[in-house]
Amino acid sequence: MHTETIHISEERINITELQRCHVYVAIFGHGKVGEAFLEQLFARQQQLIENKNLEITVFALANSSQVLFKKDGIDSNWQQEKIKKGVSYSVHDVIDFATQNKFENLIAIDNTADNAFTQNYEALVANGFHLVSSNKHKNTNSWEEYLKLRSLLKTYEKNYLYETNVGAGLPLIDTINLLHQSGENITRIRGVFSGSLSFIFNEFSEGSCTFSEMVKKAKRKGFTEPDPREDLCGMDVARKLLILARELELRVELKDVSIQNLIPKQLRNVTEEAFFQNIKQLDLPFLLKKKNLKKDSVLRYVGDLHGDLSREDGGVLEVRLQETPKNSMLGQLKGSDSLFEIYTESYGSNPIVIQGAGAGAAVTARGVFGDVLRICNQL
Repeated sequence: MHTETIHISEERINITELQRCHVYVAIFGHGKVGEAFLEQLFARQQQLIENKNLEITVFALANSSQVLFKKDGIDSNWQQEKIKKGVSYSVHDVIDFATQNKFENLIAIDNTADNAFTQNYEALVANGFHLVSSNKHKNTNSWEEYLKLRSLLKTYEKNYLYETNVGAGLPLIDTINLLHQSGENITRIRGVFSGSLSFIFNEFSEGSCTFSEMVKKAKRKGFTEPDPREDLCGMDVARKLLILARELELRVELKDVSIQNLIPKQLRNVTEEAFFQNIKQLDLPFLLKKKNLKKDSVLRYVGDLHGDLSREDGGVLEVRLQETPKNSMLGQLKGSDSLFEIYTESYGSNPIVIQGAGAGAAVTARGVFGDVLRICNQL
């Protein structure tokens, strides 16, 4: 009987390497959140390779003016490299770089706060990118634009995750979306949506500091925007409330949100420097609000979505300062925590409560990282 010997090459194929999922990421915005995200990614990169067989490569890192390209992946020396090798760019340059290098499994991360940049989302999706965003603007622009992007995502079979749009790293949007998609009738969503305003009113309501001192303290801790009026005007909370309303498929616009602006009219349009020079003008009005509180009550800045939420035009969206019983869930908030109460038909008067850190770059970055990993798990 003739036996044929088959010789196998000594060069072995690394099966693990072949099975590894390679994901290529372009990051837009490397301020506090972007920098924190990179630190978290670099700290876990090797662990992801070893435990999940997942390799995440950041091939492009950009701010508003320059981008650093690196085919083999940006590392912890990115700041020095970007100074030396950063070049001016358009988003199409990033798309072209990915195409030329035949990268697959693409994710674009938007850590900017720039409304203009969100106009690039459609081009990114059409050229193979999934989207992760901590930028709220795309979800709060016109209803037509909102639907247009979702139609495009469906056409190209891409994901768009934005858990950090509301509640920083808390699993809020995902929870609401799952409840809604499963047929649960959500009847109301109420809460303290802003970590910065949570901190200010939690401390002010029961402390001895003046209101202006509390605003300055929140700014020093990094809870507020560089100009705290962006928090105090209520627009940030309004955007977050609008995003949640649209998760319930309510056809609403930002103009439909009733907003209580906490900034006196005479300080709304002055320079940031002039605002801080006159910030003590806020002290007397808020001291009076505090003195007029009922016994065992505190002040909370609350976002409230209610009405007939089963109708696309039935939602009422309100953002305002409220007197709240100290023994209530909202009244017991501490620090910069956010808290959300989700009322449903099944749960009746007992809401689902989601509470946790509502401010801070590290918390938001962790939420962005979570969204990236959720997309990676689906690839």
